Amino acid sequence: MDNIFTKIINKTEPANIVYENDYVCCFDDKFPNAPVHILIVPKRYIKSLATIEEDDAKYLSEILLASNTIAKMKKIDESGFRLISNCNYDGGQEIEYLHFHLVGGFRLGRMLNLPKESKRKMKELCGET
Repeated sequence: MDNIFTKIINKTEPANIVYENDYVCCFDDKFPNAPVHILIVPKRYIKSLATIEEDDAKYLSEILLASNTIAKMKKIDESGFRLISNCNYDGGQEIEYLHFHLVGGFRLGRMLNLPKESKRKMKELCGET
């Protein structure tokens, strides 16, 4: 799989790497949505959360450990942060490579900000007009 994440992991694409070990590469998002917005990427290609297998367990645990380490580095471990992974098209995944967004640095809003079409669908499903 040759995409932007593979290139950053292989150091052929520049990125501000904030944390790295044998299992994960973590770097600033180029288009941040919060004062702290770090992408946490496993160094093994995994398409999405929907495709994880038992063999991926070490990479997944390292993602969680890295999020905690980075939150402490960025001094948001006590105030709070959010760890997000979008899964496939409807989940908002834009790059076909499992990754997590660690966001924080200020009070975060609602967990979901649905597009208008999804809000209309929810009203229909709930019987509202």
